[in-house]
Amino acid sequence: MSAGLDAGSWRLPVVELGRMLTQGATDPVELAEYFIARIQTCPDRAVLISTCFERARGEAAQSAARHRAGKPLGPLDGIPVIWKDNIDVAGSVTTAGSALFRDAAPAREDAAVVRRLAAAGMVTLGKANLSEFAYTALGMNPHFGTPRNPLATGEARVPGGSSSGSAVAVAAGLAPVAIGTDTGGSTRVPAAFNGLVGFKPAESRYDRTGVFPLSTTLDTVGVLARGAADCLLVDRALTGEDEPDEGRPLPLSEVSIVVPHEYASVPVEPEVTRNFLDAVDRLEKLGARVKQRSVPELEMMQRLVDEHGAFAAAEAYAVHAKLLESRSAERMDPFVRARMLAGRPMAGLHFTALREGRLRLRRSLRAAAGDALIAVPTVPHVAPLLEPLANDPALFAQTNLRTISNTHLGNLLNLCGLAIPSGTGQAGMPTSILFQGMAGTESALLRAGVSLQAALERG
Repeated sequence: MSAGLDAGSWRLPVVELGRMLTQGATDPVELAEYFIARIQTCPDRAVLISTCFERARGEAAQSAARHRAGKPLGPLDGIPVIWKDNIDVAGSVTTAGSALFRDAAPAREDAAVVRRLAAAGMVTLGKANLSEFAYTALGMNPHFGTPRNPLATGEARVPGGSSSGSAVAVAAGLAPVAIGTDTGGSTRVPAAFNGLVGFKPAESRYDRTGVFPLSTTLDTVGVLARGAADCLLVDRALTGEDEPDEGRPLPLSEVSIVVPHEYASVPVEPEVTRNFLDAVDRLEKLGARVKQRSVPELEMMQRLVDEHGAFAAAEAYAVHAKLLESRSAERMDPFVRARMLAGRPMAGLHFTALREGRLRLRRSLRAAAGDALIAVPTVPHVAPLLEPLANDPALFAQTNLRTISNTHLGNLLNLCGLAIPSGTGQAGMPTSILFQGMAGTESALLRAGVSLQAALERG
């Protein structure tokens, strides 16, 4: 191990590792081997579904040659990454966390987002576990096992989902960054439960070719990392943005934040509320422009869901109806299958009401909020204990809905979102604050996020 890497280097953010590579304090081959060794010795075998070490070593060697020649592709050249296993990586099976696809043929080519980050020089280490079909928020998987939340010091707690393995991979130091997906909270929830930063863009910011579909409208690709600055680098690589100003932090004095009076539709744990309000107060004192007011679109969107059903369920059933109605579906997680089948009766008026209602509320919210960020607790509770949920289907269903009570509204209203740690709560587990902006303001959100995270970490 070089002088640049030590036993604690897995805690370093992408930005710092990139700086070390540029300065020659380490090299891409050594960095890849460092994380490969951590994967090989990780006691939790449920975090990853497959590995790509041969590919990783080849990509790292190519990156090292570019660095030696003084021609790296950019700040991500040589940085290892792990992919959620609903995203195609050439030569690896895409299981979508389901026993139905365990023995499927390997993907013939990389998904579009994988190609983008490979073109930026990133090194693919493997594929991460997830909730089956990416359709629960708690991260439990009966087929490939459930990754344990690495921050729990007592009884096992859930990792959050559906990007469970992606979050645990970063939190446990198996990679400095992981890519997930988010349809109703699947990047931001596990980020919150694992003390990470989680970023979800608005619809269609990234090309989803090669990503296993759940909801063709709401699905987004997301990023899990230790810092907002890391997410900003990945976003720029995925979009090709290269304007210098788009990579600079936005000063807090230029950040407007709206705190809705109705910032939660379900009971919130006292510690989560305390940390949320303390974070908002701290940001205001440090110069952010904070305003508390009603945001009725949030409550109105939830009422539409309560009346007509889940938008994602309707689209999930439409995409996977043939499979769901076949005998093969008996091998699925019963809860996942039931959620998807709930979309069967939603064709026609119910789905039309949801589609038209969300478009109307999106326009209303954009007019009312403008460039302000809407701040809410990411999740109303810390990561719950695993065993009670595994043994009580009714508790599981209730907790799953409560977990996404804030995040799923962002998908329905087509908001981009950034979850940032806000402190610790019950049992010393992390809490999180979610900042949301209008579609098309992702760069501004991430630039603001760099300053917001720095301010919150200063305490």
